[in-house]
Amino acid sequence: MIEIELDGKKVQATEGSMIMHAAEQAGTYIPHFCYHKKLSIAASCRMCLVDVEKMPKPMPACATPVAQGMIVRTKSDKAIKAQKSVMEFLLINHPLDCPICDQGGECQLQDLAVGYGGTKSRYEEEKRVVAHKDVGPLISMEEMSRCIHCTRCVRFGQEIAGVMELGMSHRGEHAEIETFLGQTIDSELSGNMIDICPVGALTSKPFRYSARTWELSRRKSISPHDSTGTNLIVQVKNNKVMRVVPLENEDVNECWIADRDRFSYEALNSDERLTTPMLKQGGIWKEVDWQTALEYVANGLKQIKADHGAASLGALLSPHSTVEELHLATSLMRGLGSDNLDHRLRHAEFPAFNGVRWLGCSIASLSNLDRALIIGSNIRKDHPLFAQRFRQAIRKGAVVHTIADANNAINNIAPQAINTPTTAIFDTYNAWPTILAEIASAIATELNKSAPVATTTVSNEAKVIAASLLSGERKAILLGSAAAHHPKASGILSLANWIGQHTNASVGYLTEAANTVGAQYVGAQPLKNGLSAGQMLSNDKHGLKAVLLLNNEPEFDSAAGKLAKDALLQAQMVVSMNPFKANMDVCDVMLPTAPFTETSGSFVNAEGRLQSFHAVVKPLGETRPAWKVMRVLANMLSVPGFDFESSADVLKQLQGQHADIQAAVTSSLSNLTDAKIDLSSSNVAPVTASIYQLDGIVRRAPALQATADANIQTTQMAKEQEVSA
Repeated sequence: MIEIELDGKKVQATEGSMIMHAAEQAGTYIPHFCYHKKLSIAASCRMCLVDVEKMPKPMPACATPVAQGMIVRTKSDKAIKAQKSVMEFLLINHPLDCPICDQGGECQLQDLAVGYGGTKSRYEEEKRVVAHKDVGPLISMEEMSRCIHCTRCVRFGQEIAGVMELGMSHRGEHAEIETFLGQTIDSELSGNMIDICPVGALTSKPFRYSARTWELSRRKSISPHDSTGTNLIVQVKNNKVMRVVPLENEDVNECWIADRDRFSYEALNSDERLTTPMLKQGGIWKEVDWQTALEYVANGLKQIKADHGAASLGALLSPHSTVEELHLATSLMRGLGSDNLDHRLRHAEFPAFNGVRWLGCSIASLSNLDRALIIGSNIRKDHPLFAQRFRQAIRKGAVVHTIADANNAINNIAPQAINTPTTAIFDTYNAWPTILAEIASAIATELNKSAPVATTTVSNEAKVIAASLLSGERKAILLGSAAAHHPKASGILSLANWIGQHTNASVGYLTEAANTVGAQYVGAQPLKNGLSAGQMLSNDKHGLKAVLLLNNEPEFDSAAGKLAKDALLQAQMVVSMNPFKANMDVCDVMLPTAPFTETSGSFVNAEGRLQSFHAVVKPLGETRPAWKVMRVLANMLSVPGFDFESSADVLKQLQGQHADIQAAVTSSLSNLTDAKIDLSSSNVAPVTASIYQLDGIVRRAPALQATADANIQTTQMAKEQEVSA
């Protein structure tokens, strides 16, 4: 540690750190624009000039290393005069459009101009004008005349998002931040550029001219999409969600959010929202009151159970539902005597319940890995925030290996600017168990041990990965959604566990949905002789006469795809509990249940962290929280144990004998399995959701569906339909 004097105070600073870092540690604010704690140092704005003793000129605090005995003054006349001079230059070309700027009220330039700007400008020449640019449906670059060339957006793309989509062209007064050859900004983390822009140059296109920042109420929430468990601040005006921005949590999402977390809120206000219960009578949908709808469902379930037995009842549950909703849904079905329930809609294999599958390590630890093997995940699209943590690890020297499908051969974890030594094996889904077996054989040979399964050959790539995993200290083997949905998923896990055991690597799942871990914890899958999701949605007649759909659309959310419709049409009654007008072709009753912004609840993310949240707006129309709907249904059906007054009461029941609910969840986490390893081929391909088809909310967000990723998905789906036809 080095000791410096900062504004008359002694401050300890790490050797090699900058004056800015020492000032942050001491709680001293130094004005700045280009500096950001998560980005590399550019020293381009010069707003952070400070007075360093024995230095003839003011020095940039963000780019001046500390030295033993250094004396720094941030508020001396010399420093203040330098900072005011920089501000004058920055304001020379800045347009006077604060009254209409979306950044107004949360603009760094606006705030610092109050303290460091002059009362009038000495610049009388014509201000420069930068042409408007269209870079896609998410980010607006309509007012690039406001840009102060801090290059935060450029560095973010290169260092965090992993693709340099923006750069600076030309020089001097002609310099501009723009995309290459007029391309769009397509990164799945692109919206963070809006947050880090210190002026109003980059703004949110969906939010544009919708509200002023001081009109918005700010409320905490949790993302309902992927398994990161991203912490959010939902901004509300007149009981309507207007904008979503990140809530900093260094252990989970740092200060970033993915675009689907940021822009999916558009669906919450869409015309597709279901706002009142509806019944289908004579093929025509009619709006009814809650009492009528619930009595119809309760009477229907009673009659079907009486006529066909409890085994004729089934439930398909979404892993994007809350812990409380999933627990009550499973309790309701089992209270009626049925074990036909499942959340594993996209799976091809349905092993018996055996421990709660999870990441196997903390999310934060991904940033510090030395070695990693990722199996069956296009992680950049599946888990954008996990991918950026891997990029952090790569910058520190980590080596990341991937095994992926040959048809999706894109190894884009690392930034373009980093030439990292990685090995990627692209082969068909069927070959994945064999590839892992080869890696295990290579490890066994190196350690002079018996391999878990015999292989005829071992490829050079497998040997490279084996040698890599045997080196380094912090290692992880991670199975993606395609591996979890694989017809040989249990065998893949067995092989991964063997490799992890012999290389001292953690083994875990990059779980797909916001509450995949929570769904397992509450037992939202058949425990004994119940039907799995695959059986309930197959064309085989399993005798299901009544089906409850909680927060899902089997046609889009299951491995059965369009065939799910045929299976559901065989039932006498299908009940859809959904915030949207979903499943209209197959269901008889639609009950409007609240999305995450209109209900309280909890999600358990990939690392097993349970995070609870409250409603941020009132339910739209006659919408009701799903846990309340199931509580009333259970009471009408005389199912005991549903006397809950709040979602917190549900968690207390789940807590059991543990000190708290988090301890209860943590104690259940396990990736161990005793499944046999099977290297035989399978004709079933895993089904995974592409980035903007993950759930019903994302699918209904117009801006996200207008992105390049969504267009690629639409094209692929069209091709698949042509092939199947």
